[in-house]
Amino acid sequence: MKTLLIVLALLLPCISTAVAREAPLPPDSVYQLQAQMVDQAGHAQAWRAQRGKPRVVSMFYTSCPYMCPLIVDSGKAVEHQLTPAERDRIGITLVSLDPARDTPKALQALAGKRQLDARRWSLLAPRADDVRAIAGVLGVRYRQLANGEFNHSSELILLDADGRILARSDKVGSVPDPAFVAQVRRALAPAAKGR
Repeated sequence: MKTLLIVLALLLPCISTAVAREAPLPPDSVYQLQAQMVDQAGHAQAWRAQRGKPRVVSMFYTSCPYMCPLIVDSGKAVEHQLTPAERDRIGITLVSLDPARDTPKALQALAGKRQLDARRWSLLAPRADDVRAIAGVLGVRYRQLANGEFNHSSELILLDADGRILARSDKVGSVPDPAFVAQVRRALAPAAKGR
């Protein structure tokens, strides 16, 4: 009996996550968008597979020499403001603007170089046809330049577990936006799970 209780206790979080993923999405969820991605490990997944826990999301590209490294710094700065327990409940997702060049190998190289913990960080390359739609639901503006680089808005977007936008911050760099960090903490609070 004791073994059965232990097994049930271990399976309960998995079951509740599976049930949450099967519940209908709210109409204002960014995960309503049907889009396919590949992650830094080369695994294909639907955009909505990100559902299940609050996420800090941004768009970037791996060959960016200017703002994108600051976007990564911003995600890391938010992460460092959280307690270990809070870090275990957050996801950080960077979606590529340049899927032609941002192969799983390029995404993995960046994750290794920047020491991004794969338990929390997802680097995703959507299909080329899905980039504009994802940018649209996230409210990210971008355009490709003649030299192959991208001009894009640089911000962190906080999503709740069901993909609703809760907050955004355009403060990028190694010093986090205190108001944004407070919103992240609110999203991670136990009461926020009932929303």
